Amino acid sequence: MPVASKTLKRFFADQGGATAIEYGLLAAMIAVASIVAFSALGGGLQNLFGTTSGNGGAGGVLENAASST
Repeated sequence: MPVASKTLKRFFADQGGATAIEYGLLAAMIAVASIVAFSALGGGLQNLFGTTSGNGGAGGVLENAASST
């Protein structure tokens, strides 16, 4: 059993994959936060891009913004 004991100790002491897992978890949290934010802003973004495409691009949005003030 000493071989199995040494192998288990070496396995649990190895920190090589921990960094990759941490980066993966961080990327997953950023993805979830982005999905939540875009879902919350969905209607506003759809209206903005709908206005942009309906007015011929960003110039139309700027024109609408200037005329609304």
